[in-house]
Amino acid sequence: MGRAEAKIIQAELTVSRKEYVTPHYIRIYLTGEAVPEIADTTIGVNNKILIPPLGLNKVYFPEFDFEKGQWKPMDNSIRPTVRTYTHRGIDLRRNEIWIDFVAHGDEGPASAWAIGSKPGDVLGVLMRAGKTELFPLTENYLLAGDATALPVLGAILENLPASAKGTCIIEVHGREDVQKLYTKANIEFIWLHNDAPQGGSLLADLVKIKSLPQTDRFAYIAAEYSTVREIRNYLRKDLAWKREELYAYSYWKSGVSEDKSANERHNENEEVNS
Repeated sequence: MGRAEAKIIQAELTVSRKEYVTPHYIRIYLTGEAVPEIADTTIGVNNKILIPPLGLNKVYFPEFDFEKGQWKPMDNSIRPTVRTYTHRGIDLRRNEIWIDFVAHGDEGPASAWAIGSKPGDVLGVLMRAGKTELFPLTENYLLAGDATALPVLGAILENLPASAKGTCIIEVHGREDVQKLYTKANIEFIWLHNDAPQGGSLLADLVKIKSLPQTDRFAYIAAEYSTVREIRNYLRKDLAWKREELYAYSYWKSGVSEDKSANERHNENEEVNS
């Protein structure tokens, strides 16, 4: 089946439980009939979550009008808020998947939903069915990201072979938000503390002073738009890393909501990874 024809999993899931992994990091466990379908996807890939309007505990999924070639209009009273997230794990015995959220107050709809969520609340999930390669196998890895990247970086670390080595740099709110991440690989962990990520990041500065591998290498970068752009330019232009040696993804742009920055970040991600 070609990529354009890949099946899309559309699921209305229910919150079964939640926990604070750290003070600024919430793990939401979700259950529902569609959980077994998600078992054949790759942990760590992006998906879309659909948050119902306040006071509505039902997800109305958008429908596409193929005759007109456009999305069907949806009343604001039922229109969900759509955001990009990563499913972090699955347990078929408990019929659950889980998604991690950065708890940064109520300025963002996804963060606000996670903070206020309780068992029985519903969340929509859209994801592409089937397996996806999250990273290529090589010898040396550079992993760098802010708190929004923890799910994908955690998934990569868990799947690295014991023969791999490298550096993982993660920027979180403070010392209390440092997580214990599992990996069989020989990874140097560096945790940066930044309680005001909207004001800028030190990720790019630290990447630039690290001694990076010359061959057999791959970098996965996921963070705020300007940080991703700076690291990408440094690796590709200054150090001459090849396109296939780097994947960079911008999850958010400082001062701009996800939906308003989507086109700009999408174009940047396409430029980086094509």
